[in-house]
Amino acid sequence: MKLTPDEFLICTLADLIGPVRHVAVGAASPIPAAASLLAQAEASSRMDVTILHSRRHNRFTDGGVELFDCAGEGRIDVFFLGGVQIDGEANINLVGTGDYPTVQRRFPGSFGSAYLYFTIPRVILFRADHDRRTLVPKVDFISAPGWSPPEIHRPGGPEVLVTNLAIMRFDRIRHRFSLDSVHPGHSVEEVLDRTGFEMHLPPQVKITSLPEPSRLSLLRDRIAGRLEESYPAFARHAFAQPELA
Repeated sequence: MKLTPDEFLICTLADLIGPVRHVAVGAASPIPAAASLLAQAEASSRMDVTILHSRRHNRFTDGGVELFDCAGEGRIDVFFLGGVQIDGEANINLVGTGDYPTVQRRFPGSFGSAYLYFTIPRVILFRADHDRRTLVPKVDFISAPGWSPPEIHRPGGPEVLVTNLAIMRFDRIRHRFSLDSVHPGHSVEEVLDRTGFEMHLPPQVKITSLPEPSRLSLLRDRIAGRLEESYPAFARHAFAQPELA
């Protein structure tokens, strides 16, 4: 069965979510949202999915306020974060590029990223692209830090960084990423060449698994329709893109 790049990323993220009680997704995150719905459909026990700004997949009536309360109470297991920039210590920048406060380009802002980064046990960092402009040696502005000193109470933090090229796992002790797997059609050399920060390179790097045909059928037959309410444009086009190389 033929596979599109978006479908591959959705299945990869669903694998990383695993069996959890509750996964939450912020606004403008169609690929993590689809991955969460896929993981929910495959779960053997109850799994709640919250997609902000969705009428169908959001039980909150007060948006971010209830999301933050839920995270602070330990009732969200997995969340997704991205960034205009991400560095080798898993710091993320959602504010702008350049020397703050006179930034060259300004973006929407941090919202609750710092709070959620501290409180949710497993944060999956996600970028649909992979280049040195985004994955930088040091972010220009720290919207949310990737790690904190031992005396700081912090139950949450980054687990992995997923891009269109690879999966990088974050070591919370050494405060750096390790290359875990490279996606089919790409190489370790390509990943290293397109990454602005240094990372640990294990003796053997895996190849990210491709999904089974039955899983793709589930994604296309059931999840695409559920996603359309929240992301209609994405749902219409995500499953009809050029094939994965």
